[in-house]
Amino acid sequence: MTLSPESNELYTRVLHEELLAAMGCTEPIAIAYAASLLRSVLGHTPERIEAELSGNIIKNVKSVIVPATGGLHGIEAAIAAGIVANAPGRKLEVLSGLTSASHARIKALVQDCPMRISEMESEYPFDLLLVGYADGHTARVRISERHTNVVLLEKDGCSCIDMAENHRCNDGVSEITEGDRADRSLMNVKDIVTFAESTPLDELRPLLLRQIDMNMAIAKEGLCGDYGASIGKVIYRNGEASLKDTARAYAAAGSDARMSGCELPVCIISGSGNQGITASVPVVVYAKELGYSEDELLRALIVADLITIHQKTQIGCLSAYCGAISAGCGAGTGICFLLGGRYYEIAHTLVNALAILSGTICDGAKPSCAAKIAMAVEAGILGYDMMKSGKQFYGGDGIITKGVENTIRNVGKLAKDGMSETDKEIIRIMLS
Repeated sequence: MTLSPESNELYTRVLHEELLAAMGCTEPIAIAYAASLLRSVLGHTPERIEAELSGNIIKNVKSVIVPATGGLHGIEAAIAAGIVANAPGRKLEVLSGLTSASHARIKALVQDCPMRISEMESEYPFDLLLVGYADGHTARVRISERHTNVVLLEKDGCSCIDMAENHRCNDGVSEITEGDRADRSLMNVKDIVTFAESTPLDELRPLLLRQIDMNMAIAKEGLCGDYGASIGKVIYRNGEASLKDTARAYAAAGSDARMSGCELPVCIISGSGNQGITASVPVVVYAKELGYSEDELLRALIVADLITIHQKTQIGCLSAYCGAISAGCGAGTGICFLLGGRYYEIAHTLVNALAILSGTICDGAKPSCAAKIAMAVEAGILGYDMMKSGKQFYGGDGIITKGVENTIRNVGKLAKDGMSETDKEIIRIMLS
């Protein structure tokens, strides 16, 4: 069975739009990207800065180390690093050109440039506005809804977005606006499985191989280095772990490293490096340990990636719902596909997994994300093991209802609507 050309194009576009490279936790990196745009448009290092950020961004920036800053964390560090980098063309890899020689400049800017930080009242969970002043000029940058979606870029009240799109902005800034994106509301699990089975791999192979290389590299770094709470190392037990626990350990270790400022890039999903690591690394570990071919691995990755994205489409970019849960459940479906499962088995694996951990809160990016990732992967694999044993959760068991798409919608309602007040309370607690 094959899909229509339109459906094939949809899923191919989604993967190209989602599997992006990023260095560092994506919320502080989005701030750094905005700051780099601000510096480029002003033409000078800002003399003072005003920053308004949605509560969810503040939540995810508070506790993580900003890479390439010498161990600094927080909003001011992200802004200063982006200004010193002055490389907006690199987007979510904006800090990749910084070296240890830049640390002193970043620290000095944090200390010497007045920055007023405030929470933004916005309809969007992801929203940030930077205003910079220098040499009698004012520049404004706003990124909204997604990490690189620049909706405002102006100097002294004049828009610079058209100038940027025409490749005339400073420092090679181009393609600022994201334009039309693939309609993710058309996605469904049955078509995802068919797409993974039938699509030619030539176009997607480089994208998926980059995902494997990046995310496995940071996972291995997390197991070798001393990062965060070393959740990956605790689970791995110097290589004595089972296959299931090895998959959990590698995924957790990638987050250990990333949350602690590791400068290796990752391939993100739904704007999140942790979700990108969680969806992909367990599938890679299973495929390599069990001797599956590259093509079999890539098709299983397609399932894990797209089912993760499909779940997150219902939830939104940022919320009180831990996105690692969606990705861990996605990883479970990818492993199911790798081991021979198809639509029926994958649908049951996903419903089982969603019944286990849905409702886990997101209380910001930080070292404990690695532990949540380990548990999310556990839920995904347990969902598969239940299905394989002929066991399942049924419609009416909590938020589970008949039909995998209906269950995904229920989780989306829970996360986006039901947990909105939870999200506000989490932010109040974290900022108190």
